[in-house]
Amino acid sequence: MSSMPGNDPVFAIQRTYLKDLSLEIPGAPQIFLENQQPAVEIQLDVASQGVVEGIYETAVTVTVTTKVGDKVAFLVEAKEAGIFEIRNVPQEQMPLILNVVCPNIVYPYLRANVADIIQRAGFPPIHLAEINFEALYQQRLQQQQEQEVQKGPELYVPNR
Repeated sequence: MSSMPGNDPVFAIQRTYLKDLSLEIPGAPQIFLENQQPAVEIQLDVASQGVVEGIYETAVTVTVTTKVGDKVAFLVEAKEAGIFEIRNVPQEQMPLILNVVCPNIVYPYLRANVADIIQRAGFPPIHLAEINFEALYQQRLQQQQEQEVQKGPELYVPNR
């Protein structure tokens, strides 16, 4: 029994690209004279969308805010995206592919771009830590389930 070639699962990277990048150094040039250790805050987000049938975009966005005392030294926001061809994959596997597999492919490019832009801005590069996207995805699912439980079941009131 041979499978039809048109029904084999397909997962292919079409391309990765830097979709958005912004850098702000509101305290320049004075901030370069500061010699105390900066505090770094990092926020991360993953979003996916269908583009056309079988083609999806997954984007990983990071915001790096670095402060010296109460002054912002610099703020970088970068969004790295990838276009993926995904076909003949069971529907229940799609969330895992889009929220774990695709971000794992896109994220190294994002890390390199962020380190590069920070260094080009005149600061020591910040190398973003490795991210366990599977743990992040599981955490997000758990939060959604908790919110649904807190909301309680929908109340159905029939029309009179």
